[in-house]
Amino acid sequence: MRRIPRLLVLRHAQADPPAGPDLRDEERPLSPKGRRQITVVAAHLVASGIEPDLVLCSAATRTRQTVAHLAHALPSGVPVLVEDQLYLAEANDLLARLRQIDDGVPSVLLVGHNPGLHTLAVGLLNPSERHRVPTFPTAALSVHDLSVPRWSELGPATTRLADFVTPRLLREATGTPEQATDA
Repeated sequence: MRRIPRLLVLRHAQADPPAGPDLRDEERPLSPKGRRQITVVAAHLVASGIEPDLVLCSAATRTRQTVAHLAHALPSGVPVLVEDQLYLAEANDLLARLRQIDDGVPSVLLVGHNPGLHTLAVGLLNPSERHRVPTFPTAALSVHDLSVPRWSELGPATTRLADFVTPRLLREATGTPEQATDA
């Protein structure tokens, strides 16, 4: 039996602020707080049994480092495609890229940036579910089950929200002190 296609949308963890004129935005690395954030999200992936079959990642340093810090929570050998066009991409561009995914790929993790990710995550939901993703802070993860059989059919109101977490929500659920994860 074929699995229902699933999309995981992950915003990169918190990055260091710009450190001067010589550091371009796409070169900003994760901050110590960002590394703590993604550790919490990785633990959630493992505990939930969420295993993507493909990772699409923006070419920015902070997104690549986010994926690197998730590596132990991902299936061994999962393909990671680092793509320049995902850097600060708008929702329509992200959607166009997702529509190109082969239908044999049941689960995709998309790692990128706001505001495009938040707009995409909300727009894929039915209007009655959109309030469940009010913001998309750093290291936020939304899990969408597709209500269409093919990636090429993905569009507005074609997913059901299976999960939405942030490091803060995960911290509150486990009673972990704030300084151990995020603000």
